[in-house]
Amino acid sequence: MSEAGRLTFGPDGLVPAVVQDADTGEVLILAYMNAEALRRTLETGLVTFWSRSRGQLWQKGETSGNTLALVSIAKNCEANSLLVKARPAGPACHTGHTSCYYRPLDPAADLDPAP
Repeated sequence: MSEAGRLTFGPDGLVPAVVQDADTGEVLILAYMNAEALRRTLETGLVTFWSRSRGQLWQKGETSGNTLALVSIAKNCEANSLLVKARPAGPACHTGHTSCYYRPLDPAADLDPAP
């Protein structure tokens, strides 16, 4: 089976983007990009996303100063998600944590009981 070619955006015009610290390998955030966010990221070198809740582009750190400096972008084998490697200037999570993935999953509390 051959690898997919051109990047495929979902029906909503978005593609998931996993952001990883280029130096430590830690996963920092999962966000979404549309074509314009991807173009701006490539043009400016600062990672930009599409905010699904606000319905607009947002450059990570535009208000907090906690930007993500682009190092590289790769697409997955199906060309339907991105791995963005970046150098963070401060915490990536809006809570002040380095990564958005700081809370362990609690199956008893986080999953509905089986029927």
